[in-house]
Amino acid sequence: MGIRGEAGVRAPRGPAAAVPGTWVVSTAPGGVPLLGHALRLWRRPLEFLASMPAHGDLVAIRLGPQRVWLACDPDLVQQILMDPRTYDKGGPLYDTMRMVLGNGLVTCPQNVHRRQRRLAQPCFRPSRIADYAEVMSTEIGAAVEEWRPGRELDVTDAMMDLSARVTTGVLMSTSLDPGLAAEVRACLATAMRGVLLRAVVPLGPLYKLPTPGNRRFDRALARLHHIIDQIIAERRAGPARHDDLLATLLEATDDGGTATGNDPAPYGASAPDHASAPDDASAPDTCPAAGRPTTAPTTREAPHAKEPLTDQEAHDQLMTFLVAGIETTALALAWTFHLLAAHPEEERRLHDEVDTVLAGRPPAPADLPRLAHARRVVTEALRMYPPGWALTRVTTTETTLAGHRLAPGSTVLYSAYVLHQDPVAFPDPQRFDPDRWLPERAGSVPSGAMLPFAAGNRKCIGDHFAMTEAVLALAAIAARWRLRPPAARTVRPVPAAVLSPGPLPMVCELRGRPDGGAAQAVPSQAP
Repeated sequence: MGIRGEAGVRAPRGPAAAVPGTWVVSTAPGGVPLLGHALRLWRRPLEFLASMPAHGDLVAIRLGPQRVWLACDPDLVQQILMDPRTYDKGGPLYDTMRMVLGNGLVTCPQNVHRRQRRLAQPCFRPSRIADYAEVMSTEIGAAVEEWRPGRELDVTDAMMDLSARVTTGVLMSTSLDPGLAAEVRACLATAMRGVLLRAVVPLGPLYKLPTPGNRRFDRALARLHHIIDQIIAERRAGPARHDDLLATLLEATDDGGTATGNDPAPYGASAPDHASAPDDASAPDTCPAAGRPTTAPTTREAPHAKEPLTDQEAHDQLMTFLVAGIETTALALAWTFHLLAAHPEEERRLHDEVDTVLAGRPPAPADLPRLAHARRVVTEALRMYPPGWALTRVTTTETTLAGHRLAPGSTVLYSAYVLHQDPVAFPDPQRFDPDRWLPERAGSVPSGAMLPFAAGNRKCIGDHFAMTEAVLALAAIAARWRLRPPAARTVRPVPAAVLSPGPLPMVCELRGRPDGGAAQAVPSQAP
């Protein structure tokens, strides 16, 4: 039986529980003067974080002069995510991410989150997701139609291209010019690498020096902001009406109500959780590296009711939707095809399902309920390789976590990658097992153990969007193609701002039908 203490009742878990039922709070071993654990975290972050549960449920990590608390137990993570007033978005990662994303939904502090959520929520209602799914099917079909048998492609790049095509098509009714889209992707890659470096090695003065790396970061950031500003200015000035996500966003007004959402559902099912809680407002500040307005917590009043998004708010949301919409879904798909190539039996089950459901035609939104195994495959890939592998919160007031007092301004870290490897929540966690997400098994996964989209009122508003796109893309590709690595190779996760497999070369093999014929081309659908 657990022992009731300041942090509640804890069930015995893991090797750190020397006294069953008590929380274990410790400091990570192996720190060095001045840098602490920063070099270990920078060089091998996944291995370093994955080793921490053996040292405690709440473990202090030193990053230069700063101390970060890693929550290793899913119950502690759930406590953090369900109390956004006490544990606000912040810390080195979010502080630097705001240089790229400003104060969009992912990065905004809690005191402006309710307004941001209310304004963005019309974009993600079920009826709008259904509309977007039609665009997704069209763009996915067009992208896959360009593949050729025997062609070797980098699946990571291919999924980035596909997801960029889908995201820009949904956001702006049309894909970006290919050259501009490539420039956006290159700038995003440079900017997000710089974000990770500044978060893990938070030596502020170093990044103000005119080094080649700092200049590349500043140039990429400035170019991204210019492109986004240009898109918004052209849309506001244009006379034509559009039926896309950006139009819905620009037309939204804040009526001062409460953001609402769907009830949560097991990961084997298909319902997102978009709850929200009251908060206050904020005022603009300036992001020193790029000179862009951003937002910091403040006590000023919120904008008046019925106010639409300002240009700056629209800029931050569009940047957020581009980054989140392209990278996270693309990487989830890349990892999915890597795992399927390594597990031919699961690939065969997926092919059987898409052959039965689609019967040679491209997938449509109406097929989603019948593509249950495809959804489980994507969910299991998200468990094993969550794109958002490590995130932080900052305490806004004195509080207690795992029985330990945390002062205001303390940085708390949690890692979805570490949580998803917990053998208590996920027996044999290194095994690729999509059937974990059958309804009868998914219900036994503890709260806080599976967090590809976070949880609480800061859960990703686009989780249903992302899963819809991923399942449609997986079905469309699996219906026609089998992707095979050209040679045996070890794929190691690359933990940058998101968790990537890095280059993933695979050869496109045209699938044969069950009757022995060749699979037919999957035509793109009309919008």
